[in-house]
Amino acid sequence: MTASTSKKEWFATWFDTHYYHVLYANRDDQEAEFFISNLMELLKPNPETASILDLACGKGRHSIYMNKLGFNTMGVDLSAQSIAHARQFENENLHFQVQDMREPLKAKFTHIFNLFTSFGYFDSIEENQKVMQAIQAMTTEKGILVIDYLNAHKTVKNLVQSESKTINNIRFDIERNADDNHVYKYIHVTDADFSESYMERVQLLKFSDFETLLNQIGFKVTHCFGDFHLNPFDSEKSDRLILIAQKQ
Repeated sequence: MTASTSKKEWFATWFDTHYYHVLYANRDDQEAEFFISNLMELLKPNPETASILDLACGKGRHSIYMNKLGFNTMGVDLSAQSIAHARQFENENLHFQVQDMREPLKAKFTHIFNLFTSFGYFDSIEENQKVMQAIQAMTTEKGILVIDYLNAHKTVKNLVQSESKTINNIRFDIERNADDNHVYKYIHVTDADFSESYMERVQLLKFSDFETLLNQIGFKVTHCFGDFHLNPFDSEKSDRLILIAQKQ
């Protein structure tokens, strides 16, 4: 840890690099490919003309599969460690770049994907609006935006307040709580002689919140789904809130 790096920033990087994929091993490539295949069957983009941006791509599992399907794909993420991992899969039609999602790239894309609750980590509505404005600037005329988010209502209603897991001899003690605007997850990691805590926080954004944000940038919601099978959204039962919107 350098003098210019806070303990919070250092551990966020350490957790992402060493423990994220241990704790979330259930988020596998097969699940990602199933979801993307269903979306592509619905959207039917033309591989010869489509250009895809995976916004907040993490280590690139969705980007990599979209490229395997024949699409020209760019993945961006704020985490330099995640992008360094993803770049080993780059090719002529697959590229990765470190990028703050609040700042637009100069390129434009026919399809932008923001997947697996990679949106509501900011502190204010103004920052959410900056992300949306960046998306608007990067989308071609009549372009498509896909947002995959948690179902806020069900998340709070079924919140597991405390649990412990031991995976690969690593112990994760997890506490959760929620207020009117956010859900919080506190993760304590114990690995041999290493012990540290980490906090994740995400905004409890609902369909109406996203609809307002999208309308402000000239996008109209065309579909709303509740899971990776693309079943209709039900606020009581659905695990996900999956929105498809088109630039007007």
